[in-house]
Amino acid sequence: MFHFVKGFRKTLAVSAISLLYSTISLNVYAADAPPPSPIKVDTVKSLELGASADFMGTVHSKMHVAITAGVNGRVEWIAEPGSFIKSGEKIVTMDMLPLKLKRAEQIGNIKRAKINANYLKNEANRWKTLHKTDAASQFQLDQTTSEYELALVDIEIAELKLQQIEDEITRATIKAPYDGVVTERMVLAGTEINRSDVLGKFLDTEHLEARVYIPIKYLANVRRGHNLSLMTEQQTLSAKITAVIPSADPRSQTFEVRIEIPSHLNEMWASGQLVKVTVPVQSAKPTLTVHRDALILRKDGTYVVKVNDDNKVNRLLVKVGQGTSERVSITGDLADGDRVATRGAERLRDGQEVIIQ
Repeated sequence: MFHFVKGFRKTLAVSAISLLYSTISLNVYAADAPPPSPIKVDTVKSLELGASADFMGTVHSKMHVAITAGVNGRVEWIAEPGSFIKSGEKIVTMDMLPLKLKRAEQIGNIKRAKINANYLKNEANRWKTLHKTDAASQFQLDQTTSEYELALVDIEIAELKLQQIEDEITRATIKAPYDGVVTERMVLAGTEINRSDVLGKFLDTEHLEARVYIPIKYLANVRRGHNLSLMTEQQTLSAKITAVIPSADPRSQTFEVRIEIPSHLNEMWASGQLVKVTVPVQSAKPTLTVHRDALILRKDGTYVVKVNDDNKVNRLLVKVGQGTSERVSITGDLADGDRVATRGAERLRDGQEVIIQ
């Protein structure tokens, strides 16, 4: 009995030692295999990317006109700089008294011409009656008839002059041709001016466009209707090319391109503002691309972390090519549709398991 108990205790001791060894082994294994790391991924995509370059352009209003006087006279009122004026509203009004007096005088001239024409008409009819009875010569009849016809022409001329005065009265009030802002005022109320004198400047704030000068060697890569990226410190947008002017400046060897800025996106854009324009300088070719956040820069090269179907990762060396603001072309052991890590990839090791967020 004693030997049996002693043997049983020995067996228990051996079992306990084995269990302890197994527990230590499991803890060591758990330490060597870290828990899955959370990451974010993006897909490798095949896109057409070409080389691009940034050029500085300037925002312009499509309509920034000079306000010119339509008549000679004295300025009665002119809108102040910064005033927003809707289409059809007054910008400048002139002193109307001289024109009104001129109009009244011309109306009197028309009445006088009509009275003279009626008199000559009656005279011509009288001479015609006398000529039928041989009481008046043909010369007298022809002379009176001619004077009557000239009087009718005088009425027409007088009415045309009245229309000219009416036109001057209309042009004495300058109205806004579109919604805009007065940007500059050259004269003040009370100033005597002549016709065609510049009184101020009027800016259309709704219809804006960017104008950029591009080296002529890139003319083949820029076409009307293509989209270009425009960037300021506050906003980035894509807009269509509305005009390509293929006339190179002899000194700079550049040509002008105009890009229309959509009216619903131009709240933070102003005429005269500098803008960065991204222009393609090389034909686009299909290439594999990844998001810029997927790149891991090291001294020995650039890497991406590929996520396999079993959610385990491999770090791959890649060569980076051309790109855009978000994606870059790469060459390496990747295929279209592969998943690469964009967040949390810096400390991952080959074969490590990950959790995709």
